[in-house]
Parts: sequence; C-alpha cells; structure tokens
Amino acid sequence: MPASSHQGKEFLQNALFGMGNPLLDISAVVDKDFLDKYGLKPNDQILAEDKHKEMFEEIAKKSKVEYHAGGSTQNSVKIAQWMIQEPHKVATFFGCIGTDRFGEILKQKAEEAHVDAHYYEQSQEPTGTCAAAITGENRSLVANLAAANCYSKEKHLDLDANWGLVEKAKVYYIAGFFLTVSPDSILKVAKHASENNKIFGLNLSAPFVSQFFKEPLMNVLPYVDILFGNETEAATFAREQGFETEDIAEIARKVQSLPKVNKNRQRIVVFTQGKEDTVATTGDNVTRYPVIDIDQNAIVDTNGAGDAFVGGFLSELVQEKALDQCIRAGHYAANVIIQRAGCTFPDKPDFQ
Repeated sequence: MPASSHQGKEFLQNALFGMGNPLLDISAVVDKDFLDKYGLKPNDQILAEDKHKEMFEEIAKKSKVEYHAGGSTQNSVKIAQWMIQEPHKVATFFGCIGTDRFGEILKQKAEEAHVDAHYYEQSQEPTGTCAAAITGENRSLVANLAAANCYSKEKHLDLDANWGLVEKAKVYYIAGFFLTVSPDSILKVAKHASENNKIFGLNLSAPFVSQFFKEPLMNVLPYVDILFGNETEAATFAREQGFETEDIAEIARKVQSLPKVNKNRQRIVVFTQGKEDTVATTGDNVTRYPVIDIDQNAIVDTNGAGDAFVGGFLSELVQEKALDQCIRAGHYAANVIIQRAGCTFPDKPDFQ
C-alpha cells in the first residue's frame, strides 16, 4: 500500500523490530603490541574470554576513548531510523541491560536516536560492552556480553505488552550474535513473521556463529527471508555446510535454495564484500551491485559499516521499496559511516 493512502508516515511507527545484544561501544586507536598482548587479529569479532578482562580497563584509559551506543542490531535499527527521520520510533528494539551507569547511557542514546527501546533490565550482570581496538582502518572487536547474555524470553518477550509490539511490526531483523543468547526468542519471532507473511531478516554476523552455533543457526534458517553477511562470513558458512565452493555468487545461490517454510517469499541472500561489489540473489539469478567509490584516505574507521549497510537497507525495505533501492540505501549508509569514527552519522542523511 503506498504511503499516500495513510495519514503521513505514521503507519511506519514500530514497523521495524530488532532484537539483540545492546552493548556500549568503547573504541580507541591502539598499536600492534596491544593486539599481540591480547591475542587479537586486526579485523575480527570475538567474545571476551578471561584473558581480555584487563583489556577493557586498558582501552578505557586510552587518551582518545569514545563511547557509543552499540551492539550490531541496535546499530542497524538506529541507522534505519536516521535514514527515515520521521516519524520517530519506526524501530522497536529489545535486549537486556544492567541497572548501572552504562545502562543509563544506553537508554539515553537510544532515546536520542528516536529508537523505541524496551530493555529487559536486571541487576545480576552489568551492561554489556564492546571494545573496538582500532589499527589503521581495521578494527578488532571484543564483546563482553555480560547483561546482554541474560535476555529472558519468559521475563520479557512473552509479556503481553512486549509481544504486542512484536505483532505490530512488519519487518524483523536480528543479528546472528543473538543466537548465542536466546535462540528460543529468535525462533518465536521468526515463526510469527513466517506465519503472518511478514519479512524476517538475519545476519551471519561473524565466522564463529556459523562454526560454533551451527545448530541454532540452522534451526532458524528455514524462517529467514533475507540473509545478510560479508564475504568472510559467507565463506565460513559455506565451509561449515560443505558447499565445496569459494565463489561468493555460488554460495549465495546455494544459501538461497536451502529449505524455507514460507513459500510465498523466495529467500534473498545479500553478501557485502567491503569495497568490492555487493552480491544479492534476485529470483534464481545473482546480481552484483557496485559500492560507492571512495578515496581510501577518506576512510576513518570501518567499524559499523556492515551494521550501517543493513540499517540503510531496512530503511527502504520497511517502506516496501524494491531490492535495488534497498541495496543503494545500504551502500549510502555504509559510505557515510566509514568516514566517521564509530557507528555515528551527521544530523540528516543526504539520500535520494
């Protein structure tokens, strides 16, 4: 239904639903010695282990440390809201935080971003953090989930008021990272989307998800209408599934043809590849979409580029735009984000 048939854009309120790990990003520029000290790769995402505990304190003491509301899904819905601008509260977000200072900062940041965040608050664990150790244009992310790990389906998602917000949405997006926290919550939302012919999107998020959380990932995949990932995640998924190909287009095709519950929608697979073309399945074909040219010297920080791409994509998807328009918006948002520190953006987008 075209927007004109509604009063303004009010129909977009709470139309997008995201659920994930709300984390406070702590980012700073570090050197190779810092990476070596904590056994980090320059471009990776891992979950914190005991050996990383001191790292969080050390990075917070760096001279130019920045704090941002983060967590992959929260970043994406925040960017979708920024792209749309009006009305506010297009996106609903669920996740778990602690009753502490970092939790208060997250609530404030979500409000500033006009995201309708309904956090499950508990006092057992502190609010989760994500350290971004930046070297050149690479970033090594270490997430200490803490409170984010405590999300409870029974104590939050299943409550009538909260489930009502789920039912209100038309497009759902969850990063694969949340598979490590509450696969039951993901399945409940995914099944609701499938049964009501709504759109459910999932992100492969990081190589470790396909490797170590294969079972919950494959349990939810039949309900996935749009699968996102980057070239590294796609390659890992293909290896884990025994696809026996490293060709990104071929991997996309194979992922598309995996079993699917809602037969009304053919699955769309979208793989980004940094500055190389984005690859997406359209029907039985695979199409390449060139990204926006950028002078490599203009890149400040690629942290959040993937989340931004999805956010841009979702902003058009929730307005029922065509795939190529969704991808164009994704490329635009990612292009803006990589020219700034962290997952931040100017006041208004300049996207036509």
